[in-house]
Amino acid sequence: MNAVADTQARRPLVALAGNPNTGKTTLFNRLTGAQQKVGNYAGVTVERVSGVWNVPGGRSIELLDVPGTASLSAKSKEEELALRTLVGLGDEPAPDAILLVVDATQLARNLYLALQALELDIPLVVALNMADELRERGEEIDVAALERELGVPVVKISALRDRDFAALQGRVLDALEGRSRLGARPRPALDRGLEAALEELSAHVPAEWTRGSVPRGRALAAWALLSLEERDELDSVPPALRAAALETRRKGTAAGRALDDELVAARWRWIDEHMPRFVPAAPSRRGTSERIDAVLLHPVLGFAVFLLLMGLVFQALFAWSDPLIGLIEAGAAQVGSVLRDVLPAGLLADFVVDGMLAGVGSVVVFLPQILLLFLFIALMEDTGYMARVAALMDRIMRTMGLSGRAFVPMLSGYACAVPAILATRTMERRRDRMLTMLVVPLMTCSARLPVYTLLIGALFPPTVVLGFLPVQGLLMVAMYLFSTLVALLAAAVLSKTLFRAAGSSLILELPAYRAPHWSSVLATMRQRAWSFLRDAGGTILACTVALWFLLSFPGDSEGAARHEQRLAAAEQLAPAQREEASAASEAQRRSDALAHSWAGSFGRWIEPVIEPLGFDWKIGVGLVGAFAAREVFVSTLGVVYGLGETDEESDTLRSAIKAETRADGKPVYTPLVGLSLMVFFALACQCMSTLAAVRRETKSWRWPVFLFVYMTVLAWAASFAVFQGGQLLGL
Repeated sequence: MNAVADTQARRPLVALAGNPNTGKTTLFNRLTGAQQKVGNYAGVTVERVSGVWNVPGGRSIELLDVPGTASLSAKSKEEELALRTLVGLGDEPAPDAILLVVDATQLARNLYLALQALELDIPLVVALNMADELRERGEEIDVAALERELGVPVVKISALRDRDFAALQGRVLDALEGRSRLGARPRPALDRGLEAALEELSAHVPAEWTRGSVPRGRALAAWALLSLEERDELDSVPPALRAAALETRRKGTAAGRALDDELVAARWRWIDEHMPRFVPAAPSRRGTSERIDAVLLHPVLGFAVFLLLMGLVFQALFAWSDPLIGLIEAGAAQVGSVLRDVLPAGLLADFVVDGMLAGVGSVVVFLPQILLLFLFIALMEDTGYMARVAALMDRIMRTMGLSGRAFVPMLSGYACAVPAILATRTMERRRDRMLTMLVVPLMTCSARLPVYTLLIGALFPPTVVLGFLPVQGLLMVAMYLFSTLVALLAAAVLSKTLFRAAGSSLILELPAYRAPHWSSVLATMRQRAWSFLRDAGGTILACTVALWFLLSFPGDSEGAARHEQRLAAAEQLAPAQREEASAASEAQRRSDALAHSWAGSFGRWIEPVIEPLGFDWKIGVGLVGAFAAREVFVSTLGVVYGLGETDEESDTLRSAIKAETRADGKPVYTPLVGLSLMVFFALACQCMSTLAAVRRETKSWRWPVFLFVYMTVLAWAASFAVFQGGQLLGL
């Protein structure tokens, strides 16, 4: 029974594959519309997006958007996804056909993946996208010659401009009916030694992988020869196949041959020989893309343009999202006020407002920044600029063990680590994503600013040095530079310890510049927002409620009784005085309750540990409160000192900090303590939302725990060095 006739049992599955920047996802969105579902591939964090493609006759096809790749060769689980999906390995269902999207403006580079897909012996249709752009450059592809040499149907399309994909639908249906083979598929010429090596290696390919197909067994042997190493992340590969691939390569080396390089060269030789038949020579001229690249890839001008654009992104994440964040916070406060009026005063109202509602608010408040960040990332990818950024920054970032693609997430970390961690999805290798995720939280995010503002404003006078440089401004700049330097050093250390791997060159296609496809951009933003709310939101909510319990229980019955007495006494005062006395009493009640809470007990318990840093137990309570979000440290200190809710600009809180003394009469807060505390906040992972995002991206608690431990230890050691070193110097 053929695949189309079997739709009563299941829809036929078509894998949509292609190089990055070919318009593959745009075509996917056009064909499936809103009928899409998002999940994750088994064992990795890469999203698995599939959708329903309705075709004439009341039939439908399940279309699977395969992660973009320039080649089926792989060194990591994520890079292996394309092969797993196209062949149907492991938990992946075998596709009934492949729809390969090829960028007509980059035909030679795209044909390498096409050759590999053809070798798999699966029904295949080539969608030649952006042929209209090629025509505008005065060039034309000979589709008949391309079909004749590839042996499969080739259909010209414009994923961005076309409204009717009837020709493409017909060819895909033909492929599902077994009518897509138009001739012999190409087979690059290999010498006898390499042919024999592949034939011998194919004997070790598992039978469930080949499904009785000799060409597929040979193709998978070629994949193993190019991909398998002693140290890679492909743990689903049978040991016998890995051992055979390593032995085949070893024999070739012993004979003075690099068999893997010869195989790659043979494919490129076939492409070079046939390209003149596909694209007749056109007059050579410098296109618009080349002229723009002369500026954007220039080592000086390109970097300046990039910094300017990133400044725009940075400003957007800081300022443009602020009105929406303010609306969310105001809305949450308004709802909280209504609930407090409706619910009876006491534990239930506190739990609903300070626990549940605060938890929901702390999740939703990230959405404006996440949406803006992915808007800019999607725009940079759609226009072709992201590839230029990666190429421009790769040389610098590689010296620290990072990929050029890591620069955008790291820069985004200045605004907020949560969307920055989600932005690591633009990186192909798991090793690069993990390394970036573990250093992004070290960047000085906007949540640290209230802490810095409070401490600098309270403990450092507004003086100038060198006659014009303000000390307070210099300290703020120094904290940003300090965090950036530590993040880069941490990346260098982790890349040489936990994430050691063979160096990988950044090989990128530089696509032509084009206008963004807004429906794809909006779809990406929608998917990222829902993914964050669904996966990280639950963890953040649970942690917020748990933190509320720590800060609220077991309570202080004596303090509550004193509060009632003070309220009763206030009833005898004039209205204005009564309101002031009631507010002061409530602030004192909250201070007493916090001092007697589990968080207060924990602050006293850890005091011996943080005392060498210059901190007392009250600062310890602030550190516990700051785990909800770093900026909560300020309001938590306001409660600790009996001032009620306050902010970093509050003169009352600044005065309380300056006036706080120890038992011996010495001030608790000095400039040295302030510097030590800022260093601690610069390096510690005081943000459960960040940990929840890492948990969501890694699908494991192991890495969030590691992140929290290593950053806390680093923060303690650096703060200890600052405080104790300063004391030795008499500061």
